Amino acid sequence: MSAVEEHQAPKPEDVVMEDASSETEDAESQDLDKIKLLPGSTPDGTSASFSITEEDHTLGNALRYVIMKNPDVEFCGYSIPHPSEAKLHIRIQTYGEMTALEALKKGLTDLSDMCLAVEEKFTEKINEGGFKTEEP
Repeated sequence: MSAVEEHQAPKPEDVVMEDASSETEDAESQDLDKIKLLPGSTPDGTSASFSITEEDHTLGNALRYVIMKNPDVEFCGYSIPHPSEAKLHIRIQTYGEMTALEALKKGLTDLSDMCLAVEEKFTEKINEGGFKTEEP
């Protein structure tokens, strides 16, 4: 089986990103439109661009950093198409061992895991330090 047959480019209707923290059906239906595949993917799926709504540089820079740590990723970059739109475009190109969609999913999972680890360590240190916390 050739590399082209192993990795077929996802069709826009096939790209559905799920948020593991979704607890209600409303949240899940909103998540279906959160990430969309943009035109211009390669037939083998190794290069693709995605649009993520309601996000900005905060997610874009962190996600680009985490995705670029993946040794199977050749390039990852992001842009904000227009400052008045809450939209993030991210382009991923891989060496062919995985698809761009797989790299995006892995990047999102890795970033989420990293954030959880930082939060746990922060909470642990706050509790050890005897600092007072205020809740609104």
